[in-house]
Amino acid sequence: MRPGDIEGLTVGGLLDLVRERRPDDDALVYPDRGLRYTYDEFGAAVERCAGALMALGIGKGDHVAVWGQNVPEWVTLQFATGKIGAVLVTVNPAYRSRELGYILEQSDAAALFLTRGVGDADFLEILQTAVPELADATGGEVSSEELPFLKHVVLMGEPEHGEPVLGFGDFLAGAVGVEEVRGRQATLSAGDVINMQYTSGTTGFPKGVQLTHANIVKNAFAIGECMELGPEDRVCIPVPFFHCFGCVLGTLNTVTHEGTMVPVESFDPEKVLRAVHEERCTALLGVPTMFIAELDHPDFNRYDTTSLRTGIMAGSPCPMEVMKKVVDVMGASEITIAYGQTESSPVITQTRAEDPLEIRVSTVGRALPDVEVRIVGLMGEGDCEPGEQGELWTRGYHVMKGYYKMDDKTDEVLDEDGWLKTGDLAVMDEDGYVRITGRAKDMIIRGGENVYPREVEEFLYTHPEISDVQVYGVPDEKYGEQVAAAVRKRPGSELTVEDIREYCRGEIARYKIPAYLDFVEDYPMTASGKIQKYKLREAAVERHGLEKVRGV
Repeated sequence: MRPGDIEGLTVGGLLDLVRERRPDDDALVYPDRGLRYTYDEFGAAVERCAGALMALGIGKGDHVAVWGQNVPEWVTLQFATGKIGAVLVTVNPAYRSRELGYILEQSDAAALFLTRGVGDADFLEILQTAVPELADATGGEVSSEELPFLKHVVLMGEPEHGEPVLGFGDFLAGAVGVEEVRGRQATLSAGDVINMQYTSGTTGFPKGVQLTHANIVKNAFAIGECMELGPEDRVCIPVPFFHCFGCVLGTLNTVTHEGTMVPVESFDPEKVLRAVHEERCTALLGVPTMFIAELDHPDFNRYDTTSLRTGIMAGSPCPMEVMKKVVDVMGASEITIAYGQTESSPVITQTRAEDPLEIRVSTVGRALPDVEVRIVGLMGEGDCEPGEQGELWTRGYHVMKGYYKMDDKTDEVLDEDGWLKTGDLAVMDEDGYVRITGRAKDMIIRGGENVYPREVEEFLYTHPEISDVQVYGVPDEKYGEQVAAAVRKRPGSELTVEDIREYCRGEIARYKIPAYLDFVEDYPMTASGKIQKYKLREAAVERHGLEKVRGV
C-alpha cells in the first residue's frame, strides 16, 4: 500500500481494496476461538453485517453504539458501519449504569450492540438499570422517552429464553442484499464522520470526539509506516477496541498494510503470549503495564516470542529497563513509541523502527507525515525555541471535526487556524523529536486510562452526606497513578470510607473509584480562595507512605 492508495479512502473502501488484492490471505484470526477469516471471507461477513444494519433502518449519519470486549462481532461492526456511513460510538466496557445512560443520551445512539459483560459485570442487568423500558422490549426493539433515538438493542451472541434483546444471528438473518449496501457505500465521502470516541473532560461530562474516515484511515496508515508493516505482518491486539489504540493503531493500522489482525478478547498476559506463539505474530501492542505483565508471567519461557519484530507501546512513559526487555527478551527489536490523544485520531508523534533505543525511551518520536507540531509558550509569547517547554499544538488531516453537540468545548481546544491545543507540556529538539514533560493540569492516568478529577467529583457530590470533595492523583507502583480523594462530610455524618466505595460501585467505572479516601475538615487554599490540590496530594503521599513510589 502506498500513500497515494490511501488518499480519499473510506473505511469500507479500504477493506474493499485489500479484499481485492489479497482475497486468500488471513485477515482476522482468533486462535482461542478457532476463528480464521481470509480477507474475502471477512469482506463478505462485513457486507452481511452492513446489510443487517440497513435492515434495522440505520441510515447514513445514524449513531451505533458498541459496548463490549474485543469480540469478532466488534471488528465486523467497525467495518460494517464504515460501509454504510453509520457512526460507530465506542463505549468503555468499564462503564456502569450512570455512565452508560449518559453516553446513550448524549450520543443520540439509534442502536446498542453489547456483549454479556466483563468479569462480574452483567451488561444486560446494567443496561436495564439505565434503560428500564428494556424490560418491556420484544426482539430488542426499545421505546424510551428519555432516549428517543434508541430503537434497537442487539446482543453480540445469542440470547437466552426470555431475554428482551435481539440475538446477533437473528440480526444477521434480516440483512438486505449486498447491492443495497454497495449503493449506500457509493454515497459516502472520506470527510464524513464515521467514529465517535468519548473522552472525559474537566467539566465532568465525557465529550464525543467526532472522527472522519480520512482522520482514522490516514492516521492508521502513517502509524504502520513508522513500524514498517507489510502483508507478512501479523499484529497481536490485546488493547481494547473502544480506545483508538485498539481500533486505529490496532485493526485499521493492520488492514492499511494488508496484514493479519490477531485480537485478544480481554487482556490476559498468558493469552497474549499464547497468541503470539501460536500465530507467529510479528507485532505486539500494549501499554507498559501489559508488557511488564507478559515479561513477568511465570510461564513466559514456555512461549516462543522470537517471531516479534515490532509493535507499539503507548499510554504512559516506558521505563528504559522494560523497553530493553521487550527488545532483548521478547525480540521486538523495532518496537515504536507513539503519542497523541483521541482528538487527533489519535497519533501525533511516533518513533521510527530505525530510531536508537535511547530515542525510543526518552522521547515520543517526531511528527507523522503531513502532521504539524509546534510548542507554544505558556504566556502567549509565540513558539518556543528548541529545548524550551511549552504547550504542544498540532494541525493537519488528523485533527477531529469537533465534539458532538459541544461547540463551546470545541472552540476551547481548536483555534480559527485549525490548531488543536493538546493541553500537554512538551519540549522539542532541533531534530523534531518531542519529549512530554507534563500534561493537562488535573488529569490522572491510571494504567493507561484517563481519569479527570472533576468527573469523579461531580458524581461524589450527589452523595447526600458529602459536603465537598477534591479528587487528585497519587503515585502507584503498578498503575502509574491511583485516584485519591479528600472528602468533607456534612455535620453529624457518620459516613465511612467503605460507604463511599459502595456508593460508587455499579455507578462509575471501577478504575475511577478512589483507591485512597481521606476525611478532612478543610482544604489548603491560596490567598484568592483557590484550593491547592498539590498540597492535598503531598499530604496523601505522606499519610499513605507513598514517598518511595516512582521517586516521590
